[in-house]
Amino acid sequence: MGGMKMQTEQNQFLSEGTKRIKGREAQRINILIGKAVAQAVRSTLGPKGMDKMIVDELGDVTISNDGATILKEMAIDHPVGKMLVNLAKNQDSEVGDGTTTAVVIVGSLLEEAEILLDNGIHPSNIINGYRLAGEKAKDIYESISSKINSDKREDLHNIALTALTGKAAEYCEKLADLSVNAILSVTEKNENGKTIIDIDNIKIEKKEGQSLEDSELVKGIVLDKERVSTNMPTLINNAKVALLDVALEIKGPETDTKVQINSPDQLQAFIDQEETMIKEKVDIIKKSGANVVFCQKGIDDLAQHFLAKSNILACRRVKKSDLEKLAKATGAEIVSRLKDLKEGDLGTAKLVEEKKIAGEAMIFVRECKNPKAVTIFIRGGTEQVINEAERAVNDGIGSVASAIKSGKVVVGGGACETEVAMQLREYAKEIGGREQLAIESFANALEVIPKTLAETAGMNPLDAIVALRNKHKKEGHEFGVDVLNAKIDDMKKAKVIEPLNLKTQAISSANEVTQMILRIDDVIAGSSKGKGMPPGGMPDMGGMD
Repeated sequence: MGGMKMQTEQNQFLSEGTKRIKGREAQRINILIGKAVAQAVRSTLGPKGMDKMIVDELGDVTISNDGATILKEMAIDHPVGKMLVNLAKNQDSEVGDGTTTAVVIVGSLLEEAEILLDNGIHPSNIINGYRLAGEKAKDIYESISSKINSDKREDLHNIALTALTGKAAEYCEKLADLSVNAILSVTEKNENGKTIIDIDNIKIEKKEGQSLEDSELVKGIVLDKERVSTNMPTLINNAKVALLDVALEIKGPETDTKVQINSPDQLQAFIDQEETMIKEKVDIIKKSGANVVFCQKGIDDLAQHFLAKSNILACRRVKKSDLEKLAKATGAEIVSRLKDLKEGDLGTAKLVEEKKIAGEAMIFVRECKNPKAVTIFIRGGTEQVINEAERAVNDGIGSVASAIKSGKVVVGGGACETEVAMQLREYAKEIGGREQLAIESFANALEVIPKTLAETAGMNPLDAIVALRNKHKKEGHEFGVDVLNAKIDDMKKAKVIEPLNLKTQAISSANEVTQMILRIDDVIAGSSKGKGMPPGGMPDMGGMD
């Protein structure tokens, strides 16, 4: 009875209907959720990873093996699940790949922590051990990494291929090629000689139809737009491109204004005046020498007529981001005051054409001289195929950009995880105490990567781990799981290469999230009851209409 009274007293400060889970039970549930989410994406890891099909409430289908995409599309309600979704999103935005790796490591770290908790080890010992192991792991990754020659195309191609393998089946080579070419086009050096890569300058445009083989890199920009008038030319060679952030129409006054017209002559004069003003605007464009116009705002019917008569191809309502990419691709200046437009503001492209793609008109600005913004134009049989190809290309671009920025790479195929795990076990002996157990558990958790790769290749995961450890002891740290041939092999020779910061970022993020989950020993779920008046002053009617 005394226990019941105490429980009631403890919960008196919480409003009625609030759920509360405490202590070991709270930890158990959080770990369970973390493991379940990791399990959901685990089988997608590696070149022979399987895909997931997610159908949302509207019936839209997503087929993907990209960790971040799967977690984003899954309806996950539990806060721990949401933490893992955010982890995947951040890994994606930071490095561009390695989302599944990060989430799978969290699941594995939680699984190992659960065993330690069951053996009576306090969460703070585990957290401390994991923290030490995480810092040491990053040092080990650094020590086994090698410098990359970013001028060597083959190295960059292998990095893109490693990120893409398994994502778009037989078209990996093609998409890896597109990714590398796109990155090399937009790579710039600043005044200090530092390499700058802004992957926002790579536009990905996609259209259903044909096959992935027909995807191409356009040295310029592709717009999902059409010319404003059918009287305009569909093809312009040696284009002089004007980019306007100004409307080619007569703007009415902002405030209510009355224009009093007393006779038909005055009305005609008013109309003529408008026409003259529009013609003057078009004349400025014509005088600058432009034969292609991309306008961020509107182009009215009269302006369309005059532009068409002057054989100028024009597009209206072009997005600001696309206008900025066009400026980088063609070398044009964006003009926001028409009177200032001069020949020096124009950009150049060898060809601007409107083409019908899958029944819809699109504008291609091709063969720009030295484009600092390019477009990867993806084709494919169905919407799902082109969407997954887009995600794959994003991973390829992200990996190559990361490798060039960090300048260091490691071998893939679970080789470096095996090496880090082995060195961590040695490090654990130096540390001693209860933390030693946590560091050893961290090492076990990392081996989930080679284990999973072996599973997807149809190998026995335990045999694979034992064979890997032997190879690492005797022949060096570059042996990993060759998933495509289902054997243990030298990953450097197999050209399976990944950026160093993909690994270190995945370890850091996974470790931080795991430690946060282990720190929680009390889950209080709020209730809608007892919240008083909702906004608007009306009391809650308990679900009445």
